[in-house]
Amino acid sequence: MAKKRLFLLDAYALIFRGYYAFIKNPRINSKGMDTSAVLGFMNSLLEVIKKEKPDHLAVCFDKGGSVGRTEMFADYKANRDETPEAIRIAVPIIQDIIKAMNIPCIEKEGYEADDIIGTLAKQAEKQGYMTYMVTPDKDYAQLVSENIFMYRPARMGNGIEIWGIPEVQAKFGVERPEQVIDFLGMMGDAVDNIPGLPGVGEKTAIKFLQQFGSMEDLLANTDQLKGKMKEKVEANAEMGLLSKELARIMLDVPVEFHEENFEMCDPDFEKVGELFQELEFRRMAENLMKTFGKEESLQTAVGTEPVTNGQTNLFAVADTDNTTEKTVINGYITIETHPHLYQSVSTPLARKLLLEKLLLQKEVCFDTETTSLKSLEAALVGIAFSWEAGKGYYVTIPEDKEEAQAIVEEFRVFFENEEITKIGQNLKYDIKVLSNYHIEVKGNIFDTMIAHYLINPDMRHNMDVLAETYLNYQPVSIESLIGKKGKNQKSMRSVPVTDQTEYAVEDADITLKLKQIFAPELEKRAANKLFEEVEAPLVKVLADMEIEGISVNKEFLGSLSEALKTDIAGLEKNIFEQAGEEFNLSSPKQLGPILFDKLKLVDKPKKTKTGQYSTAEDVLSYLAKDHKIVEDILNWRSLNKLLNTYVDALPNEINSKTGRIHTVYSQAVAATGRLSSNNPNLQNIPIRTERGRQVRKAFVPRSEDYTILAADYSQIELRIIAALSEEENMINAFKNGEDIHAATAAKVFNVALDEVTREQRSNAKTVNFGIIYGVSAFGLSNQTSLNRSEAKELIDTYYETYPKLKNYISSQVHFAQDNGYVETILGRRRYLADINSRNHTVRGAAERNAVNAPIQGSAADIIKLAMINIHTRLKEENYKTKMLLQVHDELVFDAYKPELDKVKAMIKHEMENAYTLSVPLDVEIGIGNDWLEAH
Repeated sequence: MAKKRLFLLDAYALIFRGYYAFIKNPRINSKGMDTSAVLGFMNSLLEVIKKEKPDHLAVCFDKGGSVGRTEMFADYKANRDETPEAIRIAVPIIQDIIKAMNIPCIEKEGYEADDIIGTLAKQAEKQGYMTYMVTPDKDYAQLVSENIFMYRPARMGNGIEIWGIPEVQAKFGVERPEQVIDFLGMMGDAVDNIPGLPGVGEKTAIKFLQQFGSMEDLLANTDQLKGKMKEKVEANAEMGLLSKELARIMLDVPVEFHEENFEMCDPDFEKVGELFQELEFRRMAENLMKTFGKEESLQTAVGTEPVTNGQTNLFAVADTDNTTEKTVINGYITIETHPHLYQSVSTPLARKLLLEKLLLQKEVCFDTETTSLKSLEAALVGIAFSWEAGKGYYVTIPEDKEEAQAIVEEFRVFFENEEITKIGQNLKYDIKVLSNYHIEVKGNIFDTMIAHYLINPDMRHNMDVLAETYLNYQPVSIESLIGKKGKNQKSMRSVPVTDQTEYAVEDADITLKLKQIFAPELEKRAANKLFEEVEAPLVKVLADMEIEGISVNKEFLGSLSEALKTDIAGLEKNIFEQAGEEFNLSSPKQLGPILFDKLKLVDKPKKTKTGQYSTAEDVLSYLAKDHKIVEDILNWRSLNKLLNTYVDALPNEINSKTGRIHTVYSQAVAATGRLSSNNPNLQNIPIRTERGRQVRKAFVPRSEDYTILAADYSQIELRIIAALSEEENMINAFKNGEDIHAATAAKVFNVALDEVTREQRSNAKTVNFGIIYGVSAFGLSNQTSLNRSEAKELIDTYYETYPKLKNYISSQVHFAQDNGYVETILGRRRYLADINSRNHTVRGAAERNAVNAPIQGSAADIIKLAMINIHTRLKEENYKTKMLLQVHDELVFDAYKPELDKVKAMIKHEMENAYTLSVPLDVEIGIGNDWLEAH
């Protein structure tokens, strides 16, 4: 009979791991709460239950620190930062969820989770259990036995690891798992502030264990050691023994394993569902039900029969008042439980009646259903309209192009009516689809995605998330109609019209309801002006730019590809010669040992959490100036990325109908307000290297009658920081047209402007831009030839030269601490939940954002204003010139040669006068036969 299996989870280890897994993209809900730690932990817990189906399970927590270890050594864990607020808030919530899941939640005052787990694991072993300790913490390896295993959850693409005795032996070079205690005692633990033996690292600890077997035997045989190592070990013998005791997991915690208390059973689904709803965990309830094999009951309605969609006369008043909305077991209202009247419109008379009603409205929500996610290739399948909650209409569009055009044409009068506000979710897509039918969407627009981006920039903004968060409503999924992505996915056109109608009108109905929530919320947050005057008008500007696209010289990219392949092959040859052997350059597992074992480039190489040598960009960049092989490797990586991401990929992005590349701009991604470019991303083409710049050479005018015009704001972020800080020295340098980096160098290094050296200017430039991002002396020394003390001196002198700048930085941080956000010149808010964190690292990142966000965001505001004004003038004054691209602080145009002088002056004027600061904005304009030449 198979042994029963007990799984013991180290709560804090998994909570911290979950929190930091989302650190670059935290999960923030509509209440502004960072739910990353809860989400990360719950993912781990449900994964274990789903994958392993344990018989018995418990979750163990630290409580009050380890009293025993602190009594032994007062500085135990004394070096740790304060726990991030998001984790402190998460712990009681996680405990509530665990209890609602009927899982034991075990903690004992004065003990750590590893001691509780160790005690329970040894007790369970005696009762014939196989125990799995679920944790990423290597210290648990000391407990491994024939029946006790470490279960390290999957992370960052690496699968689950289960460590038994052979794995521990291989990992630590020991004969018995208990020797891991000696291993940890010898080398110490920086995380727990266990001192260990000075000068003893991982390799030395393994060597000592193989030679002596234990800490005690090492200390008894120090006569076999030599030189400084002998002196260090003998002088620190007492510290070594103490370190071993600190590393030893206690096995006598006052807890008891009674198997009936640890047995897995079903959760209280209703209680867990309520907690998930409060957290706005949209898919977690579904995941929970599937984990416990309850999919069938997931959509069982609570209450009376589901509401049906009655097909009545088109404009009859539906009696829906006598039916109340009902929620399902996962807590959400759905189309089955929501009273509604959604009707399909497929005859000329019905369309005529619908159009008459549409033209009487002040605002209407619409949504297109199409054959493709690529807007410029998509054909219409239908259009949904809604202007009253719970009701809406779906106009079916046939496949025949002429018939389709004729039906869409009937609604031109609605779409081009400037008096009717058009509401939608991600309206840019719909605007572009309608452009395929030569329809222009006129009048004011209200895009719920963009509105929510201003209300809560750190959340996701897709409609399903918004519906579930703000309306407690779970929409019909597109997969339920056409299947999952892939070659077997159906087209919307193959879906029955009744299902199309329900799906499409539901979207319009939901979006209309979201608009009614978001409009007052924008006012409440003082964001309505920014929305109405900048973000909403920009939707149409971006749509026009994306529709235009830009021409690309395919032949040039082909020749550049060949040249890059030659360069890459040459670099590979040089690298292999310097390494003395050939290896897979793309493999960190092969590259690390070459650089750090064979070539020994550094004494103590940095390692990743999986134990292999780190060959990350930041690690290699630091070594590149001293080691030619590292410089060559970085160049090799750069050229490969250029080849694969751009040179060989761009030809595949050319639209077969237009022969041009049409990037898609995202307005609701970067919290700073900057636009992002995708499919392809034209904002990240590297321009610091010769080969990178050559990619721009591939972007050319549409014909011989046109030329590429590039208009670039000169040092806009520095001008903004000068204006916002009211720093006269910087303001005057800009007003006098001086080279700001040279002017800064002259003041900081106390030399005449004409005596500033190239290196001094370069260092001043690095500080000028670095100040915006909170550069430290360490960071500055890495970016320049200065050592750390010289870098610190330069930063100190810089602040003395620009005292108001330092005051401004301080005032921004204080404002954020008091208000929880900072603002741009147009009132765009960046919310900073961690600004008052007691965790130094987390708070430091928020403080840097407090300074950086208003500057980057204000630059984004200004260029957006310029784009709107230029776009308006290009249309109103009937220019043939077209605006094509926005790349950070630069705008790129297809300029019609006969109007070149006039359009140059107009673009420069609109960009320089988009917003008035105390510092003049300066725009440089270039013209050329390609983008590189123009820039």
